[in-house]
Amino acid sequence: MDVSSTGLRVLQQIAESGSFTAAATRLGYTQSAVSRQAASLEREAGATLFERRSDGVRLTPAGLTLLRHARTILDTLAKAERDLTGTAPRTEVVRLGVFLSAGSVVLPVMLGRLAASDPHLTVTTVEGTTPGLTRALRAGSIDLAVLTSRPPHRPPDDESPRLHTETVEDTELVVAVPAAGVFAGRPSVHVDELVDAPWIAAPSSRSEPLLGVWPGLPGRPRVVHSTRDWLTKLQLVAGGFGVTTVPARLAPLLPPEVSLLHVDGASPEIRRVLVARLPGHATPAVTAVTRAIMAAV
Repeated sequence: MDVSSTGLRVLQQIAESGSFTAAATRLGYTQSAVSRQAASLEREAGATLFERRSDGVRLTPAGLTLLRHARTILDTLAKAERDLTGTAPRTEVVRLGVFLSAGSVVLPVMLGRLAASDPHLTVTTVEGTTPGLTRALRAGSIDLAVLTSRPPHRPPDDESPRLHTETVEDTELVVAVPAAGVFAGRPSVHVDELVDAPWIAAPSSRSEPLLGVWPGLPGRPRVVHSTRDWLTKLQLVAGGFGVTTVPARLAPLLPPEVSLLHVDGASPEIRRVLVARLPGHATPAVTAVTRAIMAAV
């Protein structure tokens, strides 16, 4: 089989982004160029590597097999380039992905612990949603990910082999409201009172969940502001421009103009925080970062 490193990078990016269009954008290619590379890979492999679905593109079992080898090949090429140019890193690097609300709570404590216990390690981070970070793990773009799940706490994806996961903590989902608004001074709110509330939520798509609206809210939520940035969300709440859901662990970071309310009339929404990696033996560096994450929460 004669494949190019460009083709393998295209395969890796399609696996991570979940679509030809997104892969083209991230690589700086046209969509037609990505499609040609994908078709060339399938011809060389003699197998169907990509499954076109209504919610994007997924790799077939043959595609996942090639992806596993692609990660090794691309990592080896990167190491060869560093050796040839004399730019080999002086520290061991662990690429960490974190879901959207975890960074502000987990990262400062975790990085502080590592600086004291393992100064030879360097952690680089990227933020994303749990589905996106799961794809990045599979694609080999990150080494470790902090993910979240909701009951019944199924595995992050249905690919085989299963990702290796460890539970960090369980935390309750609550609603952030203006401290001086209609819910002022209350410890809780009934779910029926939230039906007509103005919501502040993250953008959603067919492959990404709607974050910021109470799950199972009766009727269609009225989303008035759409943003992924947590600081923006909380400042909008503080200004009285809407409400949003937050994990209870964010309580220490809230502006004083924001209150947290438990939701009555609905089952508790528990969010599990997980640390995930590819199956198999973890490197000492990944083990050290995992240990620091567990201790930071």
